[in-house]
Formats: sequence, structure tokens, C-alpha cells
Amino acid sequence: MALPDWSATLIATASFCGIIFICLRFGRTLKVIFNKSLGKAMARSEKPLFRIAYTLYTKTRLGYLFYKRQIKKAREQYPTGHTTGQPMVMNGIKIVPVPVLSDNYSYLVIDTSSGEAVAVDPADPQAVQAAILEEQATLKAILCTHKHWDHSGGNNALKKIHSCRVYGNAADNIPGLTHPLSHKDTLTVGRMHFKALLTPGHTVGHMVYLLEGRPNGTPPSLFSGDLVFLSGSGRMFEGSPTTMLSSLDTVGGLSDDTLLWPAKQRCQGEQRGLKLCTCPSTIGDEKAYNPFLRLHSPELQRALGLQQLQDEDYTEFRARVLVELRKHKDLYNRR
Repeated sequence: MALPDWSATLIATASFCGIIFICLRFGRTLKVIFNKSLGKAMARSEKPLFRIAYTLYTKTRLGYLFYKRQIKKAREQYPTGHTTGQPMVMNGIKIVPVPVLSDNYSYLVIDTSSGEAVAVDPADPQAVQAAILEEQATLKAILCTHKHWDHSGGNNALKKIHSCRVYGNAADNIPGLTHPLSHKDTLTVGRMHFKALLTPGHTVGHMVYLLEGRPNGTPPSLFSGDLVFLSGSGRMFEGSPTTMLSSLDTVGGLSDDTLLWPAKQRCQGEQRGLKLCTCPSTIGDEKAYNPFLRLHSPELQRALGLQQLQDEDYTEFRARVLVELRKHKDLYNRR
């Protein structure tokens, strides 16, 4: 028997009030539980739990709240940054690593003759703004490699302060985007000439930025986001292994003297133990020991227990090597 209209309304009202009461009474506890659960899920790659957590992180406000919690926690744990950035000056171009969160880097790239600067992946606007003030620079542009909050979270705040341009790929729905870029588009700030390279796989619109060296008589510099780290690579969240392989090949095709400035510091060593920035590396060095840039290596293939099948395309085989390497890397990270 159907309930009278007034009964249904009463039940709905009571249920709504109950939910509001629970949120008000236990909101802080529920938020902590959610953040911890999301953090654990984001650290793993199994389906479907990971896909649910990833969707919440990238497509809902819950992801932004999780990012804000990460920022707050990192500022408390590392009030002066997780490492000490070591600026590099090359013929009037200054690159300042800005440590943010627990192992991320933003970068301030400055034309010292004009003071004009770009910020790469300004995750924490407070830390990046402090670097801008310390360097007495004028922020003209933000180069955002991809949409994840730990790279794009400071875009809007810095854009509001400096009225600067925000560059990135439109496919990634980057916060504050004003100037969408496509593969091999170029942009200039002061004497600095950048080329944007589309490198999907980590996200569908992931880009890396190559600061050209020839105009200023310096080695090129690559700001690689979450595509390539020192001795590592980011995960394939929004792309196939073949897509990710193509993006890694793009980086591997750059000149060996190209300086590598990744968005995360995941390697260990004496410098990391002393809380010193380990960046930059070079593309030449990474091709020598980064397994994600050595998928063609017979030694690596044998170590993974893989061999090319008789009728298997070589690109497909290398993509299969990438998948197996990623599995081993993820298992190692969980130990």
C-alpha cells in the first residue's frame, strides 16, 4: 500500500535532517576518514577501487579538499620545504626549484635581465609566491603540465595576484587555463623560449615544457611534470601502455645534454638524506640508468623474463615491457 503524501514528505524530511545532523556532529571525523581512505586508494592502482578514488580526485570537489589537506599537512611538517632548493644560473636564465608538498617541486624560471618569470606546476601558491618575492621577479606566465591538484592547485591564486597567463593542454581541464596549447606550440617570456610537447599517458592532456638552450647559449631544460622522474616515471592513469611509451620516446629523443627538472623527487641518496634537491639530472644520464627510458634494453627485458613473440610488433613488445616494469615498480613502492 502506498504511503500518503504527507507521510512520504515527513520521512524524507526526517532522513534529510538526520544526514545533516550526522554531518554536523561527525563531519570532522568523516572528513578524516574520507581523506585517509582516498589517500590509500590513490597510492594503489588496482581496479575498481582505484578508479573510484581517481574519479573523485580529478572530477569532484572532494579531490580539491584532499589536496588542501595535503598542503596543510606538508606546511606543518616541512615549514621551510622538504628539501633545500639549489638555484641554477645559466647565462642570465635562473631556475629556482621550489619544494612543495612532501616530494614535489614547482619551478620558477627567471630571465634575470628583465626579471620576468614563469612558474611551472605551482602546487602551493604560498611557497611559489614567497620565491617570487625573494627573487624580486615579475610572474608573467604559469606552465602547467597537467590537471592533478598537486601540480595545478596554485594556478588560480597566483593568477589572481599577478594577472598572469596560464598555459596547458585544454584536454586536461586545467584550473585557470587562459592559453591552451597543442603539441609543439611555442611561447616566449623575456629571453626564454619554451616549446610545449604533448605527452599523454599519465593524464590525457599531459604536457612537458622544453626551455630551448640555443638562443641563450645554454643546455636545453626539460620540465617533465609526472612523465619522467630521476630514475623513474609517473603512472599510466589515463592512457594505454602504447600511448605512454610514445611519450617516453619523445623524452628519450631529446639531446643528451638536456637538463631534466621533474615535478617529483622519488629517488634516494646522500643528497636526499641531507635534504638537498637532487635535480637536475640530464637526459643522457637518464637514458643510461632510468629503466623507463631503457625499455629497448635486452638486459632489462631478460631481467623481467620477457622476450618478443615471433609475430609481435616491436612497439607492442616494448609496451608490454613497460607494463611489466610498472608492475615491479609499484610492488617495490608498497614494501
